[in-house]
Amino acid sequence: MASITVQLPSKSYEIAIAPGNLDKLGQKMQPLNLGKKVLLVSNPEIFGHYGSRAIASLQQAGFDVSHCTLPAGEQYKNFQTLNNIYDAALAHRMERSSTMVALGGGVVGDMTGFAAATWLRGLNVVQVPTSLLAMVDAAIGGKTGVNHPQGKNLIGAFHQPRLVLIDPEVLKTLPVREFRGGMAEVIKYGTIWDAELFAKMENSQELDEINHLTPGLLEEILIRSCQSKADVVEKDEKESGLRAILNYGHTIGHAVESLTGYTMVTHGEAVAIGMVAASRLAVELGMWDEQSDRRQLALIEKASLPTRLPSGLDIEEILVSLQTDKKVKAGKVRFVLPTGVGVVKITDRVSADVLRGVLTGMG
Repeated sequence: MASITVQLPSKSYEIAIAPGNLDKLGQKMQPLNLGKKVLLVSNPEIFGHYGSRAIASLQQAGFDVSHCTLPAGEQYKNFQTLNNIYDAALAHRMERSSTMVALGGGVVGDMTGFAAATWLRGLNVVQVPTSLLAMVDAAIGGKTGVNHPQGKNLIGAFHQPRLVLIDPEVLKTLPVREFRGGMAEVIKYGTIWDAELFAKMENSQELDEINHLTPGLLEEILIRSCQSKADVVEKDEKESGLRAILNYGHTIGHAVESLTGYTMVTHGEAVAIGMVAASRLAVELGMWDEQSDRRQLALIEKASLPTRLPSGLDIEEILVSLQTDKKVKAGKVRFVLPTGVGVVKITDRVSADVLRGVLTGMG
């Protein structure tokens, strides 16, 4: 289907997108000089679907493979769970030349990447995302991390993968809710970077199930989203400037996730809520117009994603939670706000009163 290269000063890597890629995992890793020992990290459900195929491919290519599974869910993205990977790495006698392979969604990818960044001060990591959200976002760019009880992804490291291998066929077993969560990130790319992708989604009747997308649109979504992420990461690998635009919808979204204990809403659902809020903030500040706000809202609704805050969430608690966001600078919360479809701006000029008003309207 496609091969996208993420060009970085220190280390470039391929995003390989094609049906059937899972069975070529070992073959794709072979020329990368990754060492013989491989630790495959997954969760029980994903491992049940695809673990044997991934291991068989790796073993056929001559790798010495071990595996471990992590409990599924954002609420388990913590140091206690991380120790499962470290214990497996120790038991498998992983060396600095060894490789961890993340087979799963964003949680598995983030935790495996962080474990690889920190075990023996840095091992290779290969990302094999199995959710739409991970394919278009989490697996690309080298952001890794675990959650702190007070906030999402406050503990982490930049650690670029050696390869990102995407097999669209694994999306057939993805739960509908998780597919919709991934669409939130795709809509994000349309709003912040790719007006053509935004328009293509507008032309689709429905976006809420994989079966409702034409094969051509799914291919466009994967390729254009991955290319958007690669473009931004190439320009700003460690988020010193431009890369912060990828956090569109995430500022309020992360607060919603954290305050609901990572159990009430998925990451993608929280991002959708955050994008609705950011769009309305932009309207309030005169940065973009009501028609554009309605266009984005229509896409979010077309993907059957939430557009209102979860019931019972205290708005004042959201305001307090925002102060622990990673994007706070000099004590001011920085928001990514749209100025046109495909264009956003980072600003710290959002007053508490304006924010409170927007959030109250979303209750």
